[in-house]
Amino acid sequence: MWIIRFFLSVIFLSLGSLVSADRIKDLTSLAGVRSNQLVGYGVVVGLAGTGDGNTGITLQSMQSLVSRFGITSDLGGFNGDNAAAVMITADLPAFTKPGQTIDVTVSTVGGAASLKGGTLLMSPLLGADGETYAIAQGNVIVGGLGVEGADNSSLTVNIPTVGRIPKGASVERLVPTEFLDADFVILNLHQGDFTTANNITTAINETFGDGTAISLDTNSIRVVAPQDPTLKVGFVSVLENIEVVRSEPPAKIIVNSRTGTLVISGNVKVTPAAVSHGT
Repeated sequence: MWIIRFFLSVIFLSLGSLVSADRIKDLTSLAGVRSNQLVGYGVVVGLAGTGDGNTGITLQSMQSLVSRFGITSDLGGFNGDNAAAVMITADLPAFTKPGQTIDVTVSTVGGAASLKGGTLLMSPLLGADGETYAIAQGNVIVGGLGVEGADNSSLTVNIPTVGRIPKGASVERLVPTEFLDADFVILNLHQGDFTTANNITTAINETFGDGTAISLDTNSIRVVAPQDPTLKVGFVSVLENIEVVRSEPPAKIIVNSRTGTLVISGNVKVTPAAVSHGT
């Protein structure tokens, strides 16, 4: 009797999986609404002897920094053991406003052994267009550890030459986008598929009316939207929560001879065959 109940449960689960639906926001992304990469150069100071040493780029950077405060000194007047030249990277999310903060990552470019305990001095972060979009500064948090013994032995845990500064950059400029000004939005599928694109278009037209959405290709769908930004936000909120049945994945069999694993997708059809197993 339990065998019958087991197979009935499998059948019901299979039927439920066939009619399951996903939200449009889980299948697509909005064109033009994305993060933008920022990059900058700076100097981390306050290191406990784990810096770059007498590396030229670090000493020149320190000389340039102190000159802004009216201090003049030759390169011999600096101790590079307590400083490190670093590259700074960050992701600027779409619609982030000036005054908001974002996380940054700092990575050494010289011979520094660790950034632990260091402080990044004020550094501009540039976009791909060369404009400054954020200013980074703050205490560096390092998840790695590196130590050396008197016999020249060493131990390194994780990566001590890369650190993070949570909320370490203040946004200074808004990234321009055409999303709020256009009278349409473009949905780009995470995985292009004719059937899924058609299903999404059909679901949108059933919700907002015929002609609202048009499938451009397997990856993109154009949707007519209000041009008023105050209305567009609410429109997109409704749009991305529409549920759609995605297309079934292609039949696939994966065989891993090394581990003896066999994976078969749900759409594989098995016909009568002869199986031979050798020793």
